[in-house]
Formats: sequence, structure tokens, C-alpha cells
Amino acid sequence: MHPDRTTTRFPVPTDAALRAAGWQPGRWDIKQAEIWADALREHTSPAGHRHAVFPAAVEAWAEFGGLHITPTGPGRQIAPAAVHLDPLHGLHLARTLADLGRALDTDVSPLGAETDSHSLLAIDAEGRVYALDHTGDWYLGPTIDQALAALVSGVEPVRLTAG
Repeated sequence: MHPDRTTTRFPVPTDAALRAAGWQPGRWDIKQAEIWADALREHTSPAGHRHAVFPAAVEAWAEFGGLHITPTGPGRQIAPAAVHLDPLHGLHLARTLADLGRALDTDVSPLGAETDSHSLLAIDAEGRVYALDHTGDWYLGPTIDQALAALVSGVEPVRLTAG
């Protein structure tokens, strides 16, 4: 058997959804990631807010950027989320991301969006992933791998609370 078929980095449903979206082990489009990084760095909100760009974000964009991930199975706790991993979904949300970053004491950069709910997906300098929507800010996982698995499998995220 081919090793990629017997052991995967992701749970089987997540691996299947990622591969259906065009991801494969070793995918790395650093050129596109740098284009996004430049676009975010060059953008300043009308009030002067700027985006943070850092290695964890660029690496996530290089590996997963551009993918439209559509889960196929039922969710475990909530409906699974279809996502589009494109940081430009957050281009006009520099202040929102900066506010979250201040609350978490880290830099936060856009990662993509949940396509049905329009929740913004974001990643911090440590690689932790969040969703921001009209109901609040949510913690999706300590790594992009775990966050993607949670989104695809319908694991209920943890609400961030002011504290």
C-alpha cells in the first residue's frame, strides 16, 4: 500500500475534504502566499489600522490558501463548515483583527472565511486559529490542522470570553 493511504496527517473525513479541494501533502504555493502578504501589508484602513503578517500566517496560506473545502459528512456537534481559505476575506477587517490580537496579546492575521456564515477565519502568531462572526469570537484549535478538522467534522468551537 502507498504510505499516504494508510497514515494521514488528518482524520479521514478532513483528509478526504482537503484532497477533494485540491490539497495534497507537500502542497506549497509560497508565491501566492507572498502576493497575499503584500496585499495585506499594503492595505491601511481609513482609520489607519494595518494588518499583521507573520510566518505562521504565510505558511498556512502557502499550504492551504485558495482551497474551497466542502465537508461531505454530518457534523458531530454542529453543522460542518464549508470554508474558503483566502486571507483577502479579511482585508477590510484590520481593526477587528487588531482588537482580537490585543485581547489575546498576540498578532492576528486573516486566514479565510466560512462560506455559509461568512465568519472570518483568523490565525495568530503562534498558529492558533479563530473564527469571528456576529455572535462572537471563537477558538477553533491550537493548529491549523486541528482547526480544519474541527470545521470539517462539525466540532463545536469554544467561545472566547473577555476576561
